[in-house]
Order: sequence, then structure tokens, then C-alpha cells
Amino acid sequence: MHDAALIWFRQDLRLADNAALAAVQDRPLLPVYVIEDEPGGPGGAARWWLHHSLVALGRSLAERGAPLVVLRGDPRRLIPDLAAQVGAAEVHAGRQSEPAARRRDAETHDALQRDGRRLVLHRNALLHEPHRVRTAAGKPFAVFTPFSRAVFAQLADLPPPMLAPDRLAPAPGTPQGLRAEEFRLLPAPPQPDWAREFPAHWTPGEAGAAARLAAFLREGLAQYGARRDVPAAEWGTSALSPHLHLGEVSPRQVWHAAQARGGAGLPTFLKELLWREFSHHLLWHRPEMPDQPLRPEFSAFPWRQDATMLRAWQRGQTGYPIVDAGMRQLWRSGWMHNRVRMIVASFLVKHLLQPWQSGEAWFRDTLVDADLAANAANWQWVAGCGADAAPYFRIFNPVLQGETFDPGGAYVRRWCPELARLPDRFVHRPHEAPDTVLRGAGVTPGHDYPAPLVGLGEGRARALAAFGAMRGGGG
Repeated sequence: MHDAALIWFRQDLRLADNAALAAVQDRPLLPVYVIEDEPGGPGGAARWWLHHSLVALGRSLAERGAPLVVLRGDPRRLIPDLAAQVGAAEVHAGRQSEPAARRRDAETHDALQRDGRRLVLHRNALLHEPHRVRTAAGKPFAVFTPFSRAVFAQLADLPPPMLAPDRLAPAPGTPQGLRAEEFRLLPAPPQPDWAREFPAHWTPGEAGAAARLAAFLREGLAQYGARRDVPAAEWGTSALSPHLHLGEVSPRQVWHAAQARGGAGLPTFLKELLWREFSHHLLWHRPEMPDQPLRPEFSAFPWRQDATMLRAWQRGQTGYPIVDAGMRQLWRSGWMHNRVRMIVASFLVKHLLQPWQSGEAWFRDTLVDADLAANAANWQWVAGCGADAAPYFRIFNPVLQGETFDPGGAYVRRWCPELARLPDRFVHRPHEAPDTVLRGAGVTPGHDYPAPLVGLGEGRARALAAFGAMRGGGG
């Protein structure tokens, strides 16, 4: 009989294609997840998802004979104590990119080593190792296209995913963990149940991830390139991001399954997977990315912080239908279509001149897929201050964006039902509709739907002036 081992689950809440589990599945196991109530941890929506994912993982592990132990506290203390309790010489876990997680792992490693034990980290969340992929000059990549080429070349011989084990043996002396009702991850009184609609949209857990992947491959991959920017299109995107974030499906499983399916949309879809990899590559090498602009000149950008404007944006009350529809979709479902994410982010940081960090923080709290690397990288991309970012002076016009990508207004009509009866011509520009049209649609400006927070011309001019002031000040 092999010595016992501890497997520390984090962002790899699955049994299939789990390198940490595969390394120790023939030993008596103590599977552990530690809920950390630390500042900067998962936001509310991600905590809702985590609750249900842990329940699903616990059920799968129990069915195979080794129950999941969920604890709350500081893993730097709990993990070494648990390893000692069950006599585990090794703790196996998936490697993480987040700066706080890396510091925690280094301290946990040292604590285990002092007791003669080892922390063994595995590649479980990414297709590449951020600390090993370098440019020809030996530096980290800062531009997506050469990064994607380098990683894509490495993936030519990507091994197939590993199967989940059929049976697992529990470690002797396995302690009792928290019951699901003790996780304290769900909204609870006096909070309103803001997640009440989430179950209609999502099935957290490894089985839910497998079902969504299979449905996307069947229904969406072939036309992904053509439909990915259409927010009303069913299966226009994979919506796999929350499953990938908590590791209910591995990127290797997604990569191989998409390659096997093939189709015209495959190259574009694979690039999206590589953009996720690029975000984690950036975070690994630029740990300041969630808070500080990667282009240092943007530290002097003259933002106009305005709590009233920020709140109107958060509530979907800006007066621009595509923006408001996106923000309401986010609040009600914990997710937003990717094209609309770019539109609402551009509107916040450019037309409203609010700091990108304010948008990043709101997304981090309200997205079920609130991945620190992707969220920060994408906000910096839109704000023009990140690596390989869109120029700041590229300012999305939300009316034209809506008319281009939601031409019949189906997306707006779903999430802004007060505008549902407007004719197509005015559904993205209700503020331009004649009074007779508004009355016929049952819309009273300023009552049923707000007037625009800022004129598009005025907002664009302010944004360009702010950009010019920053550049002038940076001399």
C-alpha cells in the first residue's frame, strides 16, 4: 500500500484530466478544498458558482470512495496540519497564476518542507506554463499574435485528456469537513437573493461543463466565426468561461474536443482559448495588472470619478440600450456576451471617463466567470493601457454597435423589455424617436427609460481631450 497523499483542489474542480489527481489516484487520498475568506477573494457571483461546484465535486468523490473535505480558514496552516494528520508525505495541487495564490503556495511549501513534506504543483488550469514560454530574446511575451503562434506550435503534440478514476481509496483518519449549508458562499438574509435567476442559466459542476461543451460543439462551433459577435444568437459563443475558471473542464479537454469536431469556426475559437492563456501569461509576469496600468503613462490619466454615473452604468440605466441590456444581463444571469462586454467597458472608461479599475471591480463581483487574469487583461485592453491593447482613441459608438450586432433589437428587447415595442429603427436610439412613436410603444422618456447620461459627441470629445491631456502631461 502506498503512503497517503493529500490533493488540494483549487481551480481544478474535476476528476477527469486532473494532473494532480492522476499523480496520486492509486494512493489513499485526502481530497481537500479550503474556503478562504480573504479580501480580494471571489466576488459574490463566483462564490455562488463555487458553492454548487463544490457540492457537485463532493458528490463525485464520495461516489468513488474518497469524500471531499471542505474547510474554512488559512490553507498555509490547514494544509500542513491535514497532511500531518493523515500521514501524507506529499500535497498535490494545480498551479495558479494569481499573485496572492503564488505567495500562499510559496508559504505553504515552506511550511510543509519544515515538516519533511512536499508541495507538488501540476499544470491543471492552462495549456502552457507561463514561466516557461518566452520570446526568442528570452523575455515574456507582451503581444498576443507572436504569443499565440509560439503556444500553438507547442500544442501540436498535446497529449489527450486523462479519464476520471473509477475508484479512490480514502486516507485513514480523514477528518469531518463542513456541510454544504455551512459553506457560507450563497446570498443569505438580510441580502436579497440576487442569484435567484442563475439556476435557469447555469449548471455548475463537471457534468454541467461536459454537457455545455458537447452542446456548443454540436450547435455552435461550425458557425462560431460568423455568430460570435451577435449577442442574441443562441450558441453564438460557448459560455464555457465559468466552467474553465473553476476548472470543471480543462482547457486541454476543450482544445481536443474542438479539434476533433472541426469546422469553419474552429480557428477563431482556438484563438479565444489562446487569449485566455495570454491573459494568464501577462498576470504571471506582471502581477500588478489587476490594479495598475501596464502602460505606465496611463497612471496620469485624468479620470473623472463620479459615483452617480458609475451607479447608473452598474444598474443598466445609461440611456443607451445595448449598454443597459448588457449590464442587466450581467446582474440577472452573472454573465455577459463578449461583444457587449467590450461595448459597456468602452462606454464606461471613455464616454463616462470612469477609471477602468471601477469596471473591473464590478465585473469581478458580478461575473460567475470572474477570472482575475482575463478580467484585468480585458479591461486594460479596452482602456488602452494594457499589453497589446486597443488604442484609447478607438471609441465604440454604442448606438452603431447595437445596430451592427443586434440589428433587429432581439437582445435589447429581451433585457430591456420596456423598449420591446419600439420599431427596429428606434430600438437602439429611443431618445431620437418622435413622441408619437414613443407613445405608441408605451415609453415615456425619463420615466420608463432614462435619458442618455451623456451625449455621444460630448462624451467622445471629452475622452479624446483627456487622452490628449495625458499625453501632453507625460511629455
